[in-house]
Amino acid sequence: MFKKIINKLKDLTKEPPKQAVQETSPLDEELVQAARTKERKPYQLNVGHGQSVGIQRDHNEDAFFTLTTMLAYNETELPIGFYIVADGMGGHQNGEIASELAIRSIVEHVFHEILTPLLSLNPQPQNSSFQEVFHTGIEQANTEIVRNSYGGGTTVTSVLIIGEQMTIAHVGDSRVYAVDPTGVLEALTRDHSLVKRLQELGQISSEEAAIHPQRNVLYRALGQGEPFEPEIISMKRPDEGYLLICSDGLWNIVQEQKISDIILNSPSPQEAVSLLIEAANQAGGPDNISVILVDLPDLKT
Repeated sequence: MFKKIINKLKDLTKEPPKQAVQETSPLDEELVQAARTKERKPYQLNVGHGQSVGIQRDHNEDAFFTLTTMLAYNETELPIGFYIVADGMGGHQNGEIASELAIRSIVEHVFHEILTPLLSLNPQPQNSSFQEVFHTGIEQANTEIVRNSYGGGTTVTSVLIIGEQMTIAHVGDSRVYAVDPTGVLEALTRDHSLVKRLQELGQISSEEAAIHPQRNVLYRALGQGEPFEPEIISMKRPDEGYLLICSDGLWNIVQEQKISDIILNSPSPQEAVSLLIEAANQAGGPDNISVILVDLPDLKT
C-alpha cells in the first residue's frame, strides 16, 4: 500500500522530537537567528547535468533524464530525485534511438507505478516493490528497443531517490558513484563488461583492464537480444556528499582523483559538471559524455 510507503517515508524524513529545555537563561539573538535559518533550510537535492558529443564523434548516442522536486507538507519535506543515463552502443545501428527509447520507456513506467501514485490525492494499493517496478520497466524498455531501434543497443543506469531511500537500476557500463565529503569515490554499480569480468576473476589487473583492447565490450546491454538480468539494489542513500551518474565517456577518460578535485572545488554541481565535461574533452574526448551530479542534503544536521 502506498499509504504505508508515504507514512514510512514521512517517518524517515521527520525532524526528531525537540528535547526538553534544560536552561532558562536568554539566548543570544544571533544564535536564535542562526537556529531559525537552519530550521528553514530546505532539505533539497541540488543537481547539475550536462552532455557533450566529445571531440572524436560526429553524433551523440547518449541520452539522459533528470527530475528533481520536493513534496512538502505538515512540517515534512520529502525530496524526490529521478536520474537516468543511457549510453547508446557505439558501432551499432541506431544507438541513439536505443538510448532514447530506454529513457522514455523507463520514465513512463516508473511514473505510472511509483511517482504518480505516490503524489496523487488518493494513493492506490501497490503490490510491487520498487525493485520489481524497475525490473519490469527495464524489460519493457528492452522489448521496445528490439522492436524499434533495428540493431541498436544501450546501457542504462538509473537512480530514484525518495526521502532517504534510494533505488539503483543498472545494465551495462555507465556508472553511479558515491562521492563522500573528502572526495573519495565509491562505485555503487558494477560494469557488465568482458574486461571487468576478467578483472573480477583475477585474470587481468586493473592496469591491464584500463588499456585492454576489448574494454568496451559488454555482456549485458539493452536491445541485443541476449537474456540478461538487470542489477537492481535499494539502500539508504549516503548521509552526505554527492552522487555522480555518468557514461564511460567520463569515467573511462578522466582519472578519479581529477574527478574528485573538480567536484570538491567547484562552487555548484552545475559548474562541476561543466568542468568534468571539459576535462574529458581536453583528454581527447573519444566518446560521448553524459554527466549528472547530485549534491545530497546532509542527513546528519
